[in-house]
Amino acid sequence: MNRPKMATEKGVPSNSRVMMLLGQLERMNGDIVRQAETARQVTAKILHLIQTQEKSGKEVMSKGSSGMEVILASLESTRDVQTILNILSILTELLTVGRGRRVGVFVSKGGTGILFHTLLSASKEMPPSEELMLQLHSLLAKVGPKDRKFGVAARLSGALNVTVNLIKQNLQNPKLLLPCLQVLRVYSTNSVNAISLGKNGVVELLFKVLAPYSKKNTSLLKVALDALGALLKSKTNARRAADGGYVPILLALYADWHRNDARHRHMLIRKGLLVCLRNITNIKLGRKAFVEADGMRVLYNSSTECLPVRTLDPLVNTSSLIMRKCFPKNRLPLPTIKSAFVFQLPHVPGTGPAGRTYSQGPGVDDVVDESDDNDEADTENDTENEEDEKDQQSPNDDIETDLNKLHPRKGPGRPYEELRVYERFFVELSEDFQGFNFESSKSSSNTSLSSPFSSSVAPVRSPPRPIIVPTAQAFSPKHTLSLPGLPKDPQLPPPASASSPPAPLTPLQLDNIHVSKDQEKTEDSHIPTTDRRDRTLSPLGRPPTEAQTIEKDLAHVLERVSLDALDGVLPLDADEAHIGVKQDDVSVTRQIQSPLLLGGLSARRSGGGGSNWSSDCGSEGPEDEAAEGAVLEVPDTALLLPLHDPDLYVEMVKGTLSVPQYAEVAYPDYFGHVAPTFREPLLERVYGVQRAKIFQDIERLIHPNDILDKVVYDLDIPSCPVIEDDGESLKFNSQFESGNLRKAVQVRKFEYDLVLNSDINSNHYHQWFYFEVSGMKVGTTYRFNIINCEKSNSQFNYGMQALMYSVQEAISGSPRWVRTGTDICYYKNHFARSSIAAGGLKGKSYYTLTFSINFKHKDDVCYFAYHYPYTYSTLKMHLSKLEALRTPQIYLRQDVLCETLGGNGCPLLTITAMPESNSNDHICQFRNRPLIFLSARVHPGETNASWVMKGTLEFLMGSSPLANSLRESYIFKIVPMLNPDGVINGNHRCSLSGEDLNRQWQSPNLELHPTIYHTKSLLQYLAHIQRAPLVFCDYHGHSRKKNVFMYGCSVKETVWQSNISATSSDLQEDLAYRALPKILSQIAPAFSMASCSFVVERSKESTARVVVWREIGVQRSYTMESTLCGCDQGKYKGLQIGTRELEEMGAQFCVALLRLKRLTGLRNHQHLLDLESDIIGSQAKVVSSSCPTTYVLDEDEPSFLEAIDYSAESNDEDLEAENERAAEVREHPDLLEQLSDSDNHRE
Repeated sequence: MNRPKMATEKGVPSNSRVMMLLGQLERMNGDIVRQAETARQVTAKILHLIQTQEKSGKEVMSKGSSGMEVILASLESTRDVQTILNILSILTELLTVGRGRRVGVFVSKGGTGILFHTLLSASKEMPPSEELMLQLHSLLAKVGPKDRKFGVAARLSGALNVTVNLIKQNLQNPKLLLPCLQVLRVYSTNSVNAISLGKNGVVELLFKVLAPYSKKNTSLLKVALDALGALLKSKTNARRAADGGYVPILLALYADWHRNDARHRHMLIRKGLLVCLRNITNIKLGRKAFVEADGMRVLYNSSTECLPVRTLDPLVNTSSLIMRKCFPKNRLPLPTIKSAFVFQLPHVPGTGPAGRTYSQGPGVDDVVDESDDNDEADTENDTENEEDEKDQQSPNDDIETDLNKLHPRKGPGRPYEELRVYERFFVELSEDFQGFNFESSKSSSNTSLSSPFSSSVAPVRSPPRPIIVPTAQAFSPKHTLSLPGLPKDPQLPPPASASSPPAPLTPLQLDNIHVSKDQEKTEDSHIPTTDRRDRTLSPLGRPPTEAQTIEKDLAHVLERVSLDALDGVLPLDADEAHIGVKQDDVSVTRQIQSPLLLGGLSARRSGGGGSNWSSDCGSEGPEDEAAEGAVLEVPDTALLLPLHDPDLYVEMVKGTLSVPQYAEVAYPDYFGHVAPTFREPLLERVYGVQRAKIFQDIERLIHPNDILDKVVYDLDIPSCPVIEDDGESLKFNSQFESGNLRKAVQVRKFEYDLVLNSDINSNHYHQWFYFEVSGMKVGTTYRFNIINCEKSNSQFNYGMQALMYSVQEAISGSPRWVRTGTDICYYKNHFARSSIAAGGLKGKSYYTLTFSINFKHKDDVCYFAYHYPYTYSTLKMHLSKLEALRTPQIYLRQDVLCETLGGNGCPLLTITAMPESNSNDHICQFRNRPLIFLSARVHPGETNASWVMKGTLEFLMGSSPLANSLRESYIFKIVPMLNPDGVINGNHRCSLSGEDLNRQWQSPNLELHPTIYHTKSLLQYLAHIQRAPLVFCDYHGHSRKKNVFMYGCSVKETVWQSNISATSSDLQEDLAYRALPKILSQIAPAFSMASCSFVVERSKESTARVVVWREIGVQRSYTMESTLCGCDQGKYKGLQIGTRELEEMGAQFCVALLRLKRLTGLRNHQHLLDLESDIIGSQAKVVSSSCPTTYVLDEDEPSFLEAIDYSAESNDEDLEAENERAAEVREHPDLLEQLSDSDNHRE
């Protein structure tokens, strides 16, 4: 009877030669023991066919063939050694080809278990067959990596001990030892197996296999190191290796192989040794053993020698990681991590950050954690609970899933009796304008058009304080500082006069400062006319060079400031006050004089431009001597900056209350900032820069005698933070509004470690910095390290640069902040964060931002900042200037919403268009305009939000037809600075309560969070009178993403992202929330729709955006985030963002609101259908992918060419999905694109 024919892959009939032999073998399986000889012959023939005919192997492994089952059944039942060897050879031949598919088939047929069974049976033979053991382990090594249950099966079957015993018996038999180690390597990947093997002495056994450099058995050594490295991932085994003294052995072996492997042919062996060291040093005991064995020096020296060879980067990077882990953890060089400034709260809350800070005892807030946590794992998963980071949660884990919280709450939540007091901030809703003369260019007395900051809630001001006004030592025919008691026409004093005692001076009171422009001023006493003096003494007034032609107009426009004292003021004694002017030849050097201290205190040079008015600071000798004349030469930036006035700024500073009681004015805030006309591209990252910086840090431990460790600035010494020295160090200062630098330590001649101050009443939030540097040398590269940053990654790794302001450049006609710094990188350092400061998380470290700088001018005064500074006094100055720009057609009212904890007023603006007349129709139209509510600067360190707000305010107060149309369309309520105290005192994120105000919107406290409490009350009042804003937008800055984008709130998109079950009624939602972002994406070059998110997260439930959406019922409730770095799309792609682009964004936001007005008035709602198609198209991608497209990624940057271990890997799939979404959004044209910017149609 003929057997049925079975088709194979190639259509070969099943009665082919190999299939016939397999059939014969199958028939013998029932009695294969008695037919051992026949079985040997059949298996030998099958082996021969498979070895000589490729098609035979394909027939056995073809679909539908039972060949593999027959072979495995024969292997399991036979006891004949030769038959087993034949079958193992057959399996080896079959599994060698097929790219792993055949191994998968073998595993699925239960082949792994049969091999273990055969291994155990063979081990019982005494002595076991070496050839059989060799074949079995070779096959197991091939199968193991493809079988996920391999380790468990080996342990349960007892195969672990068989392999270990075989290794012990064959340490001198490389032929058998190699496959045994290969199998052991696979066994060790299972954590339970690793611990079991460690207990059986396998770690010590493997160290017997390791050997010094040799050209023999290199493959054996490589496999042994791989197995050892896998075993040492277990902390138990790592501890066993450290206790056994094996760390010095590994270091000696590595040094030996590094020294002898001159041609780098055995890099994998060297890498294997480093992996073993890396795993051992994951525990404290291993790190201690490594340091005691001088491992830092060994790896540092070897890595230094490897640096020139690019192919050895894996060795250098692994060595760097080990050295960083083993670098002794240090405390920050501070007495406490609490802020250097103390502000007593009216009452200390029992819970929250401030409550925890107050409850801490002295000396317990900065304890270095010595746990055995895996630092390497920590660096890969490091997250912070700020902005988009979800505190060690995946993005989807943070999405709100409670449908009750995803629907707006009905009602204002507070009785009208409580809210009625806020009616006074909405005078425009009841104003009848009966007292206004619409025919006149000026209005009559009207309470709705009050002066700046007029309100019944006026803050109480303290008496004026002494203020230091920036001055520059440069004699100019345009500017002269006239002081009572000085000669009317001062001449250049002889050199000997430098040692003469200072002349008595009349005290200068700040209130007596006034500005006199050069217009129609001809007093000879103020204008020296000698040509020689013009040429010699006014180098700073020379015409600009060709490189400065852009600012040549500004360079020639100078402002004369005369300081006159009131009549009858008694002269000061010599020891009470004097003004120091250095008597160097200013035609040769461009000296910047120290700021002038006004108010009867002595001015001393400290910090080169900063002043310290404590007599404890000592004297600098000749520099303290008074001159007979002083000159203030300042570029008149008001001509290019309509909202800037240096003297008005000083007036505003007088009314600003700070916790440290600042008495200085920073030059950049005084001079102003004129945005540069040139572009500033993203800085291209230099390959290996991080590694080079880390190695320089490691050198501190290797060569401690080279470290100066000299403190040059310290706010914890309040009497004299500027440490006097011999002139070999830079001078630092941060004692001015918004300044933040706590300590500066000179570690090398041209390298400084800088420590930032934490937010007041807090022990963390270190990111914002703003400080002054002087005493620099030209042609020298200085390195600055800010060593207590907290975020796990930063845009400084992706092209962002710090900002610098040069006073020399400002006086020469270029008053501006410029992006600066080279060799910039951001990485984890060796300074430990206490668990208290890290939110209870142990084993955290701080991060270092490092950059290098070359100064262009000798004896310059330069300022550095995280982003373009924008102080509270600057805001007050801008608001005052805006008031002056108001025309009769503009309705502008400035109120003080409330007083902050620090006693500063929180401004509230109302801007709209005046009605055309006081007729009923015009008044009704005026009162019924939709409201737009804007806020900014709840986070002090996000200064870009203020620049965007400045652009919005300037546009609203402008005279363009678009601005007029916008004012006629809406009533704007604006709180331009929600956190004045934080801004003034140099905080990064918190108010004086030590809390993030943007997490207090659900239940703000009247005493601790007054600005939030009253702002929310305004919105609640509007909701109660059914005048909720059409749009609410809170301006923010984002430190970890590029472009400008928005967060909004959508039930539908949140449900889609979370995959929670919801009915169709739950998903009923107007799509208008997408209209404004889409308009912005089409008109604002910096705006990216692809980066927007409309998902509601649990961690953001107490933010302004979500609370206003949920409680006030504002559907278009947004947070608009502006990058601190730059753009990676659109017109500004590849450029760092500047104030020009930020202000443009603020203006474009206004234009978008005007377009939104026109859209909301259209009866054709086709644009909503287009928005619906956008969402549906996006959802299709979400369903087909595990990664959401509208969720803003924490990390959206590509990985670096150089290995960086401190940041999470970027998710390319997410990034690709975002790009696809951006393209899709632009594929659906709608009415938004048809509206012209210049269309002035009004509804």
